Amino acid sequence: MLNADRFIVEFDKGLRTLFSQAHSVRPYPDAEVEEAPLSEAEKQHAAALMRVNHSGEICAQALYQGQALTARDPLVQQQLQQAAQEETEHLAWTAHRVHELGGHLSVLNPLWYTGSLALGAFAGMLGDKWNLGFLAETEQQVGGHLQSHLEKLPPQDEKSRAIVAQMYTDEIGHADMATELGGVPLPQAVQTAMKLNGKIMTSAAYRI
Repeated sequence: MLNADRFIVEFDKGLRTLFSQAHSVRPYPDAEVEEAPLSEAEKQHAAALMRVNHSGEICAQALYQGQALTARDPLVQQQLQQAAQEETEHLAWTAHRVHELGGHLSVLNPLWYTGSLALGAFAGMLGDKWNLGFLAETEQQVGGHLQSHLEKLPPQDEKSRAIVAQMYTDEIGHADMATELGGVPLPQAVQTAMKLNGKIMTSAAYRI
């Protein structure tokens, strides 16, 4: 059970994730990439895809936070917190790119955050091997979404592509880390349910 101090810290994390500007320790992946000419329709499409990616990172932050709260092994907690730092950088990269393209962030982010936090905490309570298995499957599915976005983004939008490509590398690294720490494959029914939930989130975030 959370004590008062831990609750305040975690609540503050949630507020900063949703309402503060995220910061990146690493250089932005697109920092040295020149902006290419994009039509208005291409800008709107690219901004919508990057908004989806930003919402995905909101979910990732909440998942990691919930999982770290209920993980039993201190090493697992430490690795989850390290991965969460990289997800914070993803938040910074995607938010900046969405605004560069003239778009807006999803108004549904508080909903995604709340649901993902609860789901992460529940996964952690099942035990570390299932917690890590859930993490590995989540990151594999996120990697699939990112690969599809590389195909959907306007070909000349190299700035967005640079961001998505680095995110993909990081997410697959998180999945490998979870497997190496003892994560087990999830039942097929759970994997399918996660994919369905992901489709709902990406479809909504693309539009709203």
